Amino acid sequence: MMPLMLGVMLTTSTMPQVGQVAPNLHAMSTSDKVITLSELKGSWVVLYFYPKAFTPGCTKEACSLRDGYFGIQKLGAVILGVSFDKIATLKKFKAEYHLPFELLSDSDKRIAKAYDVVGLLGLYAKRKTFIIDPDGKIAFVFDSVDSAHHNAEVTEKLKALVAAWQ
Repeated sequence: MMPLMLGVMLTTSTMPQVGQVAPNLHAMSTSDKVITLSELKGSWVVLYFYPKAFTPGCTKEACSLRDGYFGIQKLGAVILGVSFDKIATLKKFKAEYHLPFELLSDSDKRIAKAYDVVGLLGLYAKRKTFIIDPDGKIAFVFDSVDSAHHNAEVTEKLKALVAAWQ
């Protein structure tokens, strides 16, 4: 009985909720620039966390977002991908799959902790996507992601959010 109670106590979520200010981030990008969320205020941001570059699901998700990039960009959004991978690995991943958006290295897990997406044993980030509005608030959270069709999910939700925003 005691382990069950401890398990319940340990799963309390601190994930930012819709309507809350998104935690700022400060990370090195694949363009060798430090990116902060506060710099992007005034734009929609699609912030997606993924476990590991070059793995099948993560590659499908990145390529899906690549394929929908221009439609998402037309809606006024910036896409940022975040994983625990080193920047050198992310640069190779971006180049190999021709990703037009920035990937951020969160090797110290500060961003993942702020968004409560640290996975099992702290080895990888959970697959989650946050849409952040131009005021810097969480507008939507994808708790479950269809890696192969994520661009369609994001585009559909972003269209609705942008229309409601105007």
